[in-house]
Amino acid sequence: MFSARRRLRTVSLGAAAVPEGLRVYCVGDVHGRADLLARVLAAIAEDTRGHGGEVALVTLGDYVDRGPDSAQVLEMLAAGPLPGAAFHPLIGNHEVMLLSALMGSGDAMAWLTNGGDATLASYGIDWRNLAPERGFPELPDVLRRHMPQGHVDFLRRCALTHVVGDYLFVHAGIRPGGPLAQQRPEDLVGIRRPFLDAAEVYEKVVVHGHTIVAAPEVCRNRIGIDTGAFASDVLSCLCLEGRGYRFLTS
Repeated sequence: MFSARRRLRTVSLGAAAVPEGLRVYCVGDVHGRADLLARVLAAIAEDTRGHGGEVALVTLGDYVDRGPDSAQVLEMLAAGPLPGAAFHPLIGNHEVMLLSALMGSGDAMAWLTNGGDATLASYGIDWRNLAPERGFPELPDVLRRHMPQGHVDFLRRCALTHVVGDYLFVHAGIRPGGPLAQQRPEDLVGIRRPFLDAAEVYEKVVVHGHTIVAAPEVCRNRIGIDTGAFASDVLSCLCLEGRGYRFLTS
């Protein structure tokens, strides 16, 4: 007896492609390094010179925290980072923590000790003046006063995923064994294992950040491009065109 359950189509890296005429650039975790983001965007602009087709830019989230210039990174992204390109910004777990701080929910100390102190400093805020002994009761109001509304609006429009051709772009990864349409948000922004250890191929090749690697990690089912920019001084960018891929770095 045949099962009524439809078998999902899967694809591995060697067969994956983006639509003809489209070139996709995907930038990894920036973490407050506006200087490296500016270099990568300049490299992309130079790389697209003479390209007659469409261009899309995907950013994988974790724009803030750890590095010194989170406010400037958000300003660059909110303003439209690559003129003439379709822009698809995704949300990372650090943006989730920042938005939670803005709403007065979540664990403020966990965010601050995970790099949020650097984000506050980039807006001219010293967390030590926010009554940490009382759980930072003033943090939401102080953040709202210091963060431009355009930065907040940008964060709120960041998506969890973006699909182009045979590729799924997401901050952290997906949970193996389930269809893409049923993935949980907490996995999309925070999973490491079992995603990193999985050998199975999915409906799409997954392009992700979140887990730091010394150099872009290419597997048959995923490509990881978080090269720890805040500490390594290397911000990586994946370029997809047709069935090919290559990398640009800062």
